[in-house]
Parts: sequence; C-alpha cells; structure tokens
Amino acid sequence: MATSICRTLKCLQPTTYQNIKCAVALLDARLPPVLVPIRTKKRFFIPPAVNVKEKSQSEQDAKARAAGVVVRQQYIERAINISCTAGIFDPYVPPEGDARLSTLSKEGLKQRTEQLRQSAASQLAFRKIKDHDPEFSTKAFPALAQQIFIDAHAALTQFNKEKLHSLVTERCYPEMVRGNRYKTLRWRFVESLEPPRVVHARCPDMISKGNMYGQVTLRMHSKQTLAIYDRFGRLMLGDEDEPRDVLEYLVLERHLVNTYGRWRLHGKIVPAWAPPKEPIIKTVMIPGPTLKPEEQFEDLHFQVPKPKAVQWYK
Repeated sequence: MATSICRTLKCLQPTTYQNIKCAVALLDARLPPVLVPIRTKKRFFIPPAVNVKEKSQSEQDAKARAAGVVVRQQYIERAINISCTAGIFDPYVPPEGDARLSTLSKEGLKQRTEQLRQSAASQLAFRKIKDHDPEFSTKAFPALAQQIFIDAHAALTQFNKEKLHSLVTERCYPEMVRGNRYKTLRWRFVESLEPPRVVHARCPDMISKGNMYGQVTLRMHSKQTLAIYDRFGRLMLGDEDEPRDVLEYLVLERHLVNTYGRWRLHGKIVPAWAPPKEPIIKTVMIPGPTLKPEEQFEDLHFQVPKPKAVQWYK
C-alpha cells in the first residue's frame, strides 16, 4: 500500500509543479483570475431566507422527507418514578366513632371483623419490612413518624423545598404545596392527646417482583393550631391562638430495596365519617362606580344612597 501511494505522488508531482508555474505566470502578467467551478457536497438543508413567513411543523416535516431526511418520531411518554408508589395500597379503614361503638352492635361487629382481617395482613407486612430494615420496630416507629410529620409541616410553613423533599414523597409533595404560593401559613404542634400508634401496614410490589415498598399507617391524635392568610394579609382559615383537636391517619412509605431509602410522609387517609372542613374566606373586590373619561374617583365623592322611607298603609 505504501508503494502505491509513492507512485501516485510521483505522478502528481510534475502536474503540481506545472500548476504553480502557470499561477506565477498569471500573476506576473497581471491577468484577471480564472474561476474554476468545483462541485462540493450537496446540502440537504438550506437555511431559510430573511423575512420569509415561517412554515408549520407539518410543512417542515414534508420538506425534510422530500429532501431525504428521516424525521424521528416523537413519543409522548410519562416519566416513571420508582422512588415511591403512585398511591396507597389497601388503605386502612378507620372505624366509625374510632372504636367507641360497642362490639355487640351490628356496626361494631363489622368493624371488629375488618380490624381482624387487616391486622392479620399487617403482621405479614411487618415481617417483610423487618427483613429489609432490621431496625424497624412498632414501638419506636410512632415517635419517628410523628417527628417526620412535625418537621415536614414546619418546612412547609417556611417554604423550604429542599428539606420538604427529603421528608415527603414525590406523590405527597404536590398535594401539600398546591395553592399555597401566595399565602402565609402559621402552623404549630401543641401536644399529643394520645400516644401515636401503628394501626396498619402493607408491603406491595411495583413494576417487578421483589421491588418492595413499605407502607405504614399511623394513628395520631394531637392538638394543633393553624392559620392561613392570603397575599393581602387577611385571615382565610383557622386561628393562631385557638388550638384544636385533630385525629389523623398518616401513611408513611419507604423504598425497602433501596439501601439509602428512608421513611417519608406519603399521604393521609380521610375517613368517610369525618366532619366537613370549614369554608375558606376569600377576598373579593367590590366594584366601584363607573367613571367617565374626564372624572376621577376623588372628585366624585361617591356615597351609598340611603334607602327610601317605607309608608305603611292601613
């Protein structure tokens, strides 16, 4: 191969010398330069001209196909998040009246039967959770879960997104921050009326067998204060100085297969018999009088008309 290259160079050497000699002669004679057209690589894409109406996406795709350019098909797919589940598997059903009904009544027998069925499945879930997390304990977990709940709501009132992401799952985060962008939150945990306790547990799989998640439901009865102010500083809901009794069923989740996984707040179970929430007081604008172009509101001295006298007829 080296011999063939050398032969080619020897053949081109006299031709190159002649070309250089002719170029020097042309420069000496001061003759106009000769333009020799040379074909370059064919361009499939030509930049658009200036001040030309833009074409639609379909027209651009048709022009690219005519030029021989393969247009890649776009797939609209939703991202899959494997760090948490998309919901609560087999949610805990709180008993109506929170176990204050008698077990001899019909409703009390139904609640007792449902509790026995759920407790049997919870014991199996506790074993699976302890296989992946040996430090898990139903006695020590309620205190840890309550502290996670307090820290998450404290981070929400301070709008600390980094800390909030480490305390709640990707499913719970949008539910907590939705609608709170232009509001001021004042929340405080006063005390626990009853010790928190674990009432439910599940250990589901997702995507593939063995990819396990632990979900533990915590019953927490506490006293809290909450006040929400709008962007104008007006009170919308609650009261900072009035603590209220709150009974909540919190769901915490952990990706058990992940070595660095941790327990985070995943959701809340609201029973069907819970009382309705208080309505939110919204700030509305009262429309003023219609002004003419030459009028101003200060010069109008707008006053509310007095009601007319009512005449009573016998």
